[in-house]
This record gives sequence, C-alpha cells and structure tokens, in this order.
Amino acid sequence: MPSLPLPTPEAGPARILYAEDDPNLGFVTRDNLERRGYHLTHCADGAEALATFERQPFDLCLLDVMLPGLDGLALARRIRALSPRVPILFLSARALGEDRITGLRTGADDYITKPFSLEELVLRMEVFLKRTAAAGPDTAPDSVLGSYTFDLANLVLMHAAGRVRLTQKEGQLLNLFVQRPGQLLRREEILHQLWGDDDYFLGRSLDVFISRLRKHLRHDARVQLRNVNRVGFVLEVGSGQ
Repeated sequence: MPSLPLPTPEAGPARILYAEDDPNLGFVTRDNLERRGYHLTHCADGAEALATFERQPFDLCLLDVMLPGLDGLALARRIRALSPRVPILFLSARALGEDRITGLRTGADDYITKPFSLEELVLRMEVFLKRTAAAGPDTAPDSVLGSYTFDLANLVLMHAAGRVRLTQKEGQLLNLFVQRPGQLLRREEILHQLWGDDDYFLGRSLDVFISRLRKHLRHDARVQLRNVNRVGFVLEVGSGQ
C-alpha cells in the first residue's frame, strides 16, 4: 500500500488524530488542545482511528496504548506502514520502562506517561510539528554514507537495496551523526538534543533508535554505528568496496 502524503504547513491549524477511549480524559484533552488552536479528530477505539487516518491526512497522532478493538501498538504499526513520516506519540498509563521500549519499537516517536500535564504534551507536540514544517526540499543537501544517500529534508535513506522512509526521530538522530562523522557523540548530548533530557528511560529509548538505524544501515559493512561502552556512539564510514 502506498504511503500517505504528509500535509503541508500551509494547510492551516495542525491536524491531530487523537485515539483515547476514556471519555473524560478525551474530552478534557481535546477541549484544551482545541483552545490552543489545534484541530483534533477524536476516536474512541483503534479501528475507528485507523479508518479515520486512511480517509484523511494528519500532522501528528496521539494514541492511547490500551484501546478497544485495535490496541494502540497495533494501530501505530498500521499507521507507520501507511505514513512513515507522521509523528506518533503514545499517551499511556503503562509507565514501566519496558512498556516505553515496546512502544518505541513499533515506530512511535515519543511516549508520554499518564497523568501528564497539558503544558508538557503541547511542548512535545510542538517539537515534532515545527520540525515537520521546517522540512522543506531546500533545507539541507543530501549526505553520502558509503553506498547510502541520506535525504534529510524528506527523511529518506536511499541504497541500491531500496529506499527507507525514516521517522522524524530516526532522521534527526542520523543527522546528528552525519554532521560529525568519526566523532564521539556522548549519550547525554544526544538525549538533550533530541529529547531535552537525559533520564534513564530516555536512555533506553535512545538504544531502541540506535538499533533501528543499524538495521537500516545493514546493507553496507563500511557504515557502522559503533558503541563506546557507557559513553556514547561514533558513526564510522570506511573507504573501499
């Protein structure tokens, strides 16, 4: 199935798909976000949310994990298959670190535990919405990594084996390494740049995204994201065939 196009920034207020089965929380969150200028489409179950996403484009998705019909994890996988670039944020009462890791492994970009403040939610949403709006065709030249070409503006990693659409977080992380090849990027530096914090659970999240990038880069043995134990990572791009 072809990917759905990402809406353009000129299309008006940010369009948010919000999947939440708790009617009270759903009403409060929708009311507050709409007062702040967002356009929300609220769905009470996963199947309805998927059908809604298939009918119209959205700038960002807010998904509860425990949804009836189609749970949030399965919903995120289906959305990610349709649109690799749309930001997906989980809102969940499941606060264990492994729950966060599971959520990110589905292709989500962020995971916010309940109860959450509206201020925190809006700040995290705006990070993704602003980066989406800024990603135009002339924002950055393509980068070459061995036999890969990385198109940051369109979040595409190209290789003879095929093209991969990166999520926003994957693209932002790879771009950090592309800007400083061969240099050590410390874990805390990466976490502050991409998440604004460096707590333990975000560190686990970073490891998930590193694993995802390594999978994308597996077709060229010259391109390696090397781990420096307990310190950080280095992007190494070797020469030769």
